[in-house]
Amino acid sequence: MAKVCQLTGKKTQVGNHVSHANNKTKRKFYPNLHTKKFFLESEGVWVRMKVCAKAIRTINKNGFEKTLIAAARKGTLSI
Repeated sequence: MAKVCQLTGKKTQVGNHVSHANNKTKRKFYPNLHTKKFFLESEGVWVRMKVCAKAIRTINKNGFEKTLIAAARKGTLSI
């Protein structure tokens, strides 16, 4: 599976390693992803999602269903 957050859409970014001599070589910056189960109260089921740490903090603050609705409205939700 791709390294993409299912709620925020965060994905791998590309950048450079820069040495002391200022040599540049390509590298990748990966998002901080975790596979986590969330309980969807309206349906009464557990949902397993691959989300980044920022998305987990947002879910803890606003609630899972409200965050799902916001992500769907924004267009970043991919289930």
